[in-house]
Amino acid sequence: MSVLNSTPNRDNQIFDLIQKEHNRQLHGIELIASENFVSPQVMEAAGSVLTNKYAEGLPGKRYYGGCEVVDEVEQIAIDRLKELFKLSWANVQPHSGAQANMAVFLACLQPGDKILGFDLSHGGHLSHGSPVNISGKYFQPFFYGVEKETGLINWDKVEETATKEKPKLIICGASAYSRDWDYARLRAIADKVGAVLLADISHPAGLIAKGLLADPFDHCHIVTTTTHKTLRGTRGGVIMMRNDFENPFGITTAKGKIRSMASLLDSGVFPGTQGGPLEHIIAAKAVAFGEALSDSFGAYAVQVQKNAKVMAQAFVDKGYSVISGGTDNHLALIDLRPKGLTGKLAENTLIKADITVNKNMVPFDDATAMTTSGMRVGTAAMTTRGLVESDFVRVVDLVDKVLMNHDNESVITSVRNEVNEWMKAFPLFK
Repeated sequence: MSVLNSTPNRDNQIFDLIQKEHNRQLHGIELIASENFVSPQVMEAAGSVLTNKYAEGLPGKRYYGGCEVVDEVEQIAIDRLKELFKLSWANVQPHSGAQANMAVFLACLQPGDKILGFDLSHGGHLSHGSPVNISGKYFQPFFYGVEKETGLINWDKVEETATKEKPKLIICGASAYSRDWDYARLRAIADKVGAVLLADISHPAGLIAKGLLADPFDHCHIVTTTTHKTLRGTRGGVIMMRNDFENPFGITTAKGKIRSMASLLDSGVFPGTQGGPLEHIIAAKAVAFGEALSDSFGAYAVQVQKNAKVMAQAFVDKGYSVISGGTDNHLALIDLRPKGLTGKLAENTLIKADITVNKNMVPFDDATAMTTSGMRVGTAAMTTRGLVESDFVRVVDLVDKVLMNHDNESVITSVRNEVNEWMKAFPLFK
């Protein structure tokens, strides 16, 4: 055998760390709302030989030869996604949700155009206009938020801001908002000011797919999502439309024909913001979309929502301040100030007990982004492992025990031991 193509020595340094991370996931309780556990076949596809193939362009329209197989793979991913959400068009190439949003901005906006998004400090996302993100640096961002008294978005105030600023793009969707969205009202606002309406459903996509939350597709011009949260797929993003429409900007082809939004969005992905697509990840997306089409995934989504409602109420029952008082989706945002805690302290202490949450800003927070006054918790990952409503009551009991004894290493150790023993009954994969 030639030394040029011999199998390299196993990289034990990296694979030992991968095993260490596997053990961490296996032994602990995962409450980060943006994480989930994929199936073995999703991982198998993501680690396949498709990683070797360059495939700039779209199925049937590539700039490289030898794409016959990956064309079929990508088309299956597109077709399954279209079936899942009842779409007329989809692009499955974005590497992430932020990349998907950036491609939409490139297709719909010019540098300096006004955008209106949900305030990051109230539960929005970096890619919706944050000044530290390209969306806030290249475009002129304005924001709406929640009411201090209720923790809910005031749609009248959204309309007031939109009417005053007249943004070219309105973005709805959030990273830490536990309530459903009034997409019909937002579309009326967008139509009133002549804006394109973009819904980023990265968090609740799996629940929306199964009809458990309001459907954005009949109201929003464009919808983006990640594929790794409640959709329970590999990490990545997609762009979708139920109905293609003529672009409102008058952008034409070289022959003077008005370009459709589908054409603009495709070019916003490639060559606009990305090069060659990750065909191994697209294959993993296709597998996940196939799983999401199943009845068993529907039962999973129902359980995610049930678990979240019970979990949020369990925190309320223990005297925690849950923003908006509860949840409609898979997550809850908790203000820890009434308990005399910070998000940073909560996150770091719970890690010692093998319980993972993330610190999170809360509306009208007076702490820094690296400290925060809150934490965000979600049910998608542990529902995948089989936990039901009663289990999440126990989870909240354990979280509370740790937080109320955050300076007692003995208590924290006892909780960690309890968590590790309990999780033996809930393997990652059957």
